[in-house]
Amino acid sequence: MPFVTRPHVEQLADRRWRLTEPLVYRGRREDWVVPVGFVTDFASVPVPVRWLIPADGPWTAAAIVHDWFCSVGIEAGVISSGDADAVFRRMCRELGTPIPRRWLMWAGVRWGALASAVRRPGIARDLPGVVAISLVAAPLVLPVSLVVAVGLLVDLAADVVLRFVAGLLGRRPDPPGPWLEEATEGSAQTRPASR
Repeated sequence: MPFVTRPHVEQLADRRWRLTEPLVYRGRREDWVVPVGFVTDFASVPVPVRWLIPADGPWTAAAIVHDWFCSVGIEAGVISSGDADAVFRRMCRELGTPIPRRWLMWAGVRWGALASAVRRPGIARDLPGVVAISLVAAPLVLPVSLVVAVGLLVDLAADVVLRFVAGLLGRRPDPPGPWLEEATEGSAQTRPASR
């Protein structure tokens, strides 16, 4: 039940990626095909937790398929939310994602299901496991994540102050690099995603 293809993507301007070739995963009962042109952000991980689970890693292909499940597959009725999240965890296992990380990622996507009316059905069945994993992980994840969050706030405050001072001095903010303009026109650089 492996991936038949690897993800090949082009970067867009806003931390999103577009598939340039189909991504095919051979599941237990059927093949899942994410089509060319599908746009993903890889793993949708809150910024303060990216020290532990970056947006891309061994789980990148699994995250792309899961994004497709959440934006197309569940609403189309081809897979349930609970099954989509379980398949995501299985794909992470097959891709070599360490056990604690894949279970944390599974708990994260199940928590995310609570925020979506389309994904919410069936969450009650998994809630005890999600809460248990979250309680075990909290003492390990929260302290570092809080430090990271404070650092990000300090960085944001410094940026706001420096932009304000630059404005007082008549300086304009730095424009985005030219590659960002190219990315929005569809000629972004193509590269295989990490595995």
